[in-house]
Amino acid sequence: MTRKKGFYIVVLCLITLLSACSSASNTSEAEGDKEITFLSNFPSDTLDPHLSYTPVRAGINETLVKINEDLELEPWLATGWKSNDNGKTWTFTIREDVTFQNGKTLDAKAVKKSLERSVEVSESMKSALKLDSVEAEGQTLTVTLQAQVPELPSELVHPNTAIVDSEEDDIEQNPVGTGPFAVASFSPSSKVELKGNADYWDGEPNLDRATFTFNEDANARGLALQSGDADIVYRPAFESLDVLKEEGSIKADVVPGIRSQLFLYHFGSVFKDENMRKAFDLMIDREVVAESTLAGYATAAGGPFSTELPFASNEEKAFDLEQAKKYLEEAGVEMKDGKAIKDGEQLSLKVLTYSYRPELPLMAQILQSNAKELGIDIKIEQAENIDEAMATQDDWDLATYSLLTAPRGDASFFMNAAYRPGGYLYEATGLNDPEITKVADQLNATVEREERQKLAIEASQHINEHALHSFIVHPSNVVAYKDSVKNWVTSKSEFYVLTKDLDVETK
Repeated sequence: MTRKKGFYIVVLCLITLLSACSSASNTSEAEGDKEITFLSNFPSDTLDPHLSYTPVRAGINETLVKINEDLELEPWLATGWKSNDNGKTWTFTIREDVTFQNGKTLDAKAVKKSLERSVEVSESMKSALKLDSVEAEGQTLTVTLQAQVPELPSELVHPNTAIVDSEEDDIEQNPVGTGPFAVASFSPSSKVELKGNADYWDGEPNLDRATFTFNEDANARGLALQSGDADIVYRPAFESLDVLKEEGSIKADVVPGIRSQLFLYHFGSVFKDENMRKAFDLMIDREVVAESTLAGYATAAGGPFSTELPFASNEEKAFDLEQAKKYLEEAGVEMKDGKAIKDGEQLSLKVLTYSYRPELPLMAQILQSNAKELGIDIKIEQAENIDEAMATQDDWDLATYSLLTAPRGDASFFMNAAYRPGGYLYEATGLNDPEITKVADQLNATVEREERQKLAIEASQHINEHALHSFIVHPSNVVAYKDSVKNWVTSKSEFYVLTKDLDVETK
């Protein structure tokens, strides 16, 4: 061996040794950190808070107002608000001593830019907020609207109104917010790696790191919890809950949800006929759906709003194929040789559905089976993006859908989205019912809460009477997690997941 060669071998050994020491040091340091992996069924191909709920759920961004578990409004980045003209002009006081994760101070000017960006990139926020002008001075934000919005603070609970530093370039991949966690890395539709924000305005978070990840397979989510690849799992396979709880080290929460699963009708199809809609509403056995698709972790829906809400319509919806047949006949359908004939041909319909809520395709199959008994042929098509499919395709007749109809404890969100021109569901379905639009307009102009609740009940009754949509079930929120996880709260609103208080026991 030459002296030079020997020298290189010694250097190589030293480098290897130093590398090993460094690695051991990093491992030791990492072992002292607190971290959690949250596994959900929510895919997200962007972290733009004005287009995705994930940044609020992951604790990256925050809204001016939040909703608590009693579905009441609470201050968040705004400490207070008022309107002296029944909701046309609003003044918000922005919280002092809050900084973005890049060190910039949160003031009214930053909030103004963020809200203006929200209505620029999101049609639904443009429709909901109705901004005319926004003025900022210090910590005071003055918002003037195009029309009265008595419940504007509840609209500002919506995750797509979250405040972001809009001067940053890469908002889709790395939004800068004010929350307890900042983005470390993002893999679209896969995972978000997060780091604790030590300068968080409401106190340093308990966790040093967190991973917010996704898998649409409910069984895989449960297995990930059992194997230790996840600490918290949103919506594991319902049939596996008892098995998970038998593990001893796993807990499960089941809380009533405020989400609705429903069938939307395309009013550009045969469903412009009210009798046709009423017929299909009677083809849905809601109790069977709750048991067979959600293992009983749901309640039959008597209208758009969960019974957790004070303005719910608690009507009992029937399952009656004989009565459905009578409505079909009223709609011009003739029964021949076991087939439902409309305009000389067998009635054949397309149902759009999507898979990341696995009960929805099953609901479509149950409807398909019941409709077949009446001689109706239903074809089911899976859509990758249900909103895009409904908005861009004209050849569908029904669609399964899932949404929080009252995400801020108020009916106005759903009423505006579904029953007023400009609402994204209104435009997608082609629904045009002047009476329900009138009620939605009245709701928007009404300040007094009890009167608003009466209008919401009136709206629900009209929706049911004319079968504008068919509401099926209100699913429960089900979460399973390791018993080492501390301070976890299963949120009715589904908005708040990773919080500063979330903690984990270290061994």
